Amino acid sequence: MKINLLTKKVIGVVFGLSLLLGIGMASASEAQAQWQDRTWQREQARRQREWEREQRRREREARRDRRYDDRYDDRSYDGYGNYGGSYQLRQTALNAGYNEGIKEGRKDRNNNDRFEYRDEEDYRNANTDYSSRLGSKQLYQQYFRQGFVNGYTDGYRGY
Repeated sequence: MKINLLTKKVIGVVFGLSLLLGIGMASASEAQAQWQDRTWQREQARRQREWEREQRRREREARRDRRYDDRYDDRSYDGYGNYGGSYQLRQTALNAGYNEGIKEGRKDRNNNDRFEYRDEEDYRNANTDYSSRLGSKQLYQQYFRQGFVNGYTDGYRGY
């Protein structure tokens, strides 16, 4: 009987210890799972912040691009100012000015003259190919002179 009672107590103690050991192991793995879950949550939060930062950057770029596009009218930006007038007036004046400028620039380069487009008669008059059907003469002259300066520069440099 005493052995039977002793056996029951030993078995009870072993069972109790194994129960405690099992609970301890289960809680440790649960704690580990929670730790992994927190790491996952932190990683997700970091990715979310990164994504939001990228979205803000893209929005800033889009706003900047819209502001850039708004500075110029429907035409593609060609380096010349836009002072109004018809498209035909603008293109005629720019082309005529550029063509006259390149001729004068090449002539000055070949004669070893200094780089000075303001002393050219065509630049001062700025009326080559002008027609009253195009519109304002002053506007034509403004575009012509811009084209002349670029043409003269290219001609003088040997382009």
